[in-house]
Amino acid sequence: MRLERAVARRGGMPLIDLTLLSDLPFMRGLCATFLFFFANLSFYLVMTLFMQKALQIPPLKAGMVFVPLALTFVIASRHSGMRARHRGTYVLIEGCAVQILGLATLALTVASVEAPSAWLLALALMVFGYGQGLVMAPLSSAVLSTVKPASAGSGSGMYGTTQQIGNAAGVAAIGAVFFAIAAADSSRHALFASLAIFTLSIAACAALLSWMRRAAA
Repeated sequence: MRLERAVARRGGMPLIDLTLLSDLPFMRGLCATFLFFFANLSFYLVMTLFMQKALQIPPLKAGMVFVPLALTFVIASRHSGMRARHRGTYVLIEGCAVQILGLATLALTVASVEAPSAWLLALALMVFGYGQGLVMAPLSSAVLSTVKPASAGSGSGMYGTTQQIGNAAGVAAIGAVFFAIAAADSSRHALFASLAIFTLSIAACAALLSWMRRAAA
């Protein structure tokens, strides 16, 4: 940021609109965005590795496990847009809660069944997919809602960059945790550790979304 400010002082054009840095709801929204995507893309990596390494589910069948999740994601995405117009950021916080419930359901399924079938996993994942759809569809609109029209381009670019950084950081960090625990112990324990990180990240995302809503009020 020092470089960007120096460019602005010299009369140049900074890469981002520096006025956005003082927009507290927007900055908190960016932090929530990072945490949301940190947990969500890496979730699919970890689940795919667990199904193929621990449960020996073939790749095609492992991919089919995510089909019900995708369907509930689409349904939730359609619902969230309409609900967000009336309930605002509350819908995103509710979605985070549903995601955490889905993670708990998945953990309970894996803990209680020695070798859960692909379809049993698919049922557990449906809850997570619905929560994910509730958050992802209206997230960008909620985060960018306080950005002035003149700064919309810069704000959108910052949002997209944060999203990509969150995806990459999550895959790298949680993937490393999964492989380390799987090598030292078991893929099952590696999954539980990853689910715990996902839960903490999504809970922190919900807290920041609530904080963002209060700052914008």
